[in-house]
Amino acid sequence: MNVSDALLASVRASSLEQIRPAAAALRDAVADLTGLRCAVTDNIAVQEPMKDAAGEILASTVFGFDRGEDARWWRFPQLALTSPLPMACRFESEPFWCNAQGIHTPTPNLLLSALDLSNFRQRALTSAAVVAPIHLPFGQIAAASFLSPDPELDDLSAPFEAHGQALALLARTFVSSYVKVTERRRPAVASALLTKREVECLRWAASGKTNDEIGAILNLKRTTVRFHIRSASVKLDAVNRDQTLFKAAQLGFLAMIR
Repeated sequence: MNVSDALLASVRASSLEQIRPAAAALRDAVADLTGLRCAVTDNIAVQEPMKDAAGEILASTVFGFDRGEDARWWRFPQLALTSPLPMACRFESEPFWCNAQGIHTPTPNLLLSALDLSNFRQRALTSAAVVAPIHLPFGQIAAASFLSPDPELDDLSAPFEAHGQALALLARTFVSSYVKVTERRRPAVASALLTKREVECLRWAASGKTNDEIGAILNLKRTTVRFHIRSASVKLDAVNRDQTLFKAAQLGFLAMIR
């Protein structure tokens, strides 16, 4: 299904004040398309729930997860460490649907087949979900889950096939705009451009190699390796080697080579 420009505009927040109406537009669009509910988080790794300009929690005041088991997914952030839904988002970038029988993706993903789906209903707080992973700058992972009003319904293959891509586009538009308007200022790393040698040295350092070992691998002097890593540290505004590797990883310089 094609998503109109007008619909995308309605779920995009360009200011703090527009967060709440954009969230409501996402809720209504999902309900109109599929009859499903949506649960959205901008960062599966943190405890802070998404809020509007007045500090109201969107999960309860807009998306309707305000009581009993409904509220558990945002009241108990540790669920993100054990639920198979956010865990799958760490290894998949395309929308998928899942239930106790498996994680169903457009393209097979061997990493997902290794995930533990035991006690799925208890850990995911639903019998099935359509999920849109949203991978953001600086390594941040967001997610939107689309759930049936009937928590016992365990087959969402039909809405996934018909509307999975549209749901993912709507969710990504909302979440990415939310992150931008609520973003805290970061160090000025946007213009950082590492050289090929700097990236090579950092990749080997990230794998645990010492400067001497990196020098032997790349046929460089130890002092040259140290120069390249220090140069990368300056460009990334990092205070030490560990922070340099962390920032380089966040910006995608250390992505695993297949």
